[in-house]
Amino acid sequence: MRLPGRIAAAIEVLADIDAHKRPVAEALKAWGLNNRFAGAGDRAAIGNLVYDALRRKSSHAFAMGSDTPRALVLSVVVREWGEVIDELNASFVGDRFAPAEIDADEAARLTVPDPLAGAPNAVRADVPEWIAPQLAESLGEDWVTEAHALSGRPPLDLRVNTLKANRDKVLRGLSRFAPEAELLIPEGVRFPAGERDSRTPNVQSEEGYLKGWFEVQDFGSQIVAALASARGGEQVLDLCAGAGGKTLAMSAAMQNRGQIFAYDSDRTRLAPIYDRLKRAGARNVQVRAPGEGVLDDLVGKVDRVVVDAPCTGSGTWRRQPTAKWKLTPEQLAARVEEQRAILAEAARYVKPGGTLVYITCSVLPDENTRQATAFLEANPAFAAVPGNKLWMSLFSGSKLRARFTPEGGVALTPHLTGTDGFYVIAMQRGPDGSV
Repeated sequence: MRLPGRIAAAIEVLADIDAHKRPVAEALKAWGLNNRFAGAGDRAAIGNLVYDALRRKSSHAFAMGSDTPRALVLSVVVREWGEVIDELNASFVGDRFAPAEIDADEAARLTVPDPLAGAPNAVRADVPEWIAPQLAESLGEDWVTEAHALSGRPPLDLRVNTLKANRDKVLRGLSRFAPEAELLIPEGVRFPAGERDSRTPNVQSEEGYLKGWFEVQDFGSQIVAALASARGGEQVLDLCAGAGGKTLAMSAAMQNRGQIFAYDSDRTRLAPIYDRLKRAGARNVQVRAPGEGVLDDLVGKVDRVVVDAPCTGSGTWRRQPTAKWKLTPEQLAARVEEQRAILAEAARYVKPGGTLVYITCSVLPDENTRQATAFLEANPAFAAVPGNKLWMSLFSGSKLRARFTPEGGVALTPHLTGTDGFYVIAMQRGPDGSV
């Protein structure tokens, strides 16, 4: 397919998403099944157009005076992909897959020197208007720039599994994909986000992945897993283990010594962990499937309880842009209540002198700073480990940067840290149960 056909396909996919309210990946898959002539390169380019349009839907719509799929895709193609209007129109002529030519009004919109002149901050940041005050609170004076970084393309990050390989071995195996040479974190390998119609390497079909040498995991997720500070010989409860990404990272950090109990209240979320543990060679993990009383034997006995809490996922908006536009105040409030209940439950398992680690992939204060502060106020037996102290213990010589919050948390963002948005706080219980 040529670019005109790819543009028309992206418009069609966005219209399908609007009409049927289906996930982006599902809509793209459906289009591919109905258009089997399209090759892998075509599908990648169409996906890039669709995701680029959704990530910056608000600013593109403001610039075009319309949020129709056509307006969004044309704005992406010209403003982000650098296509020239006259050349586009010339390429549309005689191409049976092409959309209608760009008209005079669209051309005028597409060539405005400052298309966001007079736009509200929420539009410049490409976030829903109602969420802007939360972001201003959590991200500070530069919140528009910080939030805007959540609308960019994310890199592909890998974590080297030190139970089976080292970074040099993984880099050699993936050298043809040209990973970044700079080492930001010890076990990290990064493939930068491409431009235009670039394709992300399919690393999960590689020999190294199949042999368990590495896992796909954002650097931010790797960093907060490291900040959880699980040590060999400890008893660790991963209370919201999900598919096991952080469980695997902690298992490697512990060098298969000690014990991790991996639990999740949702069997479906937990299901992938079994194959992942086997592939990674993680032998110190005991999976506890949900059921009545399955964690009762751990009450008051665990060195480290890690809560990777269910959240809005606002820190992952680069990867899941539709979640940004679908989020409502009611959904946020429901997540906050869920997190509060999980934290209260988690505290029961922490032994005297043990540590409770609270993690979210969110940049919203309701889920982060305020949640941690409320827990500490309600549970005087716990005290926060200062976030800057925790950070310096692991990353003192690194180029990585983070934000340290007043209650003791550590916040990561795409603009500041170069990762997805994350929050982590470690809270230690006093040796006699009080501080």
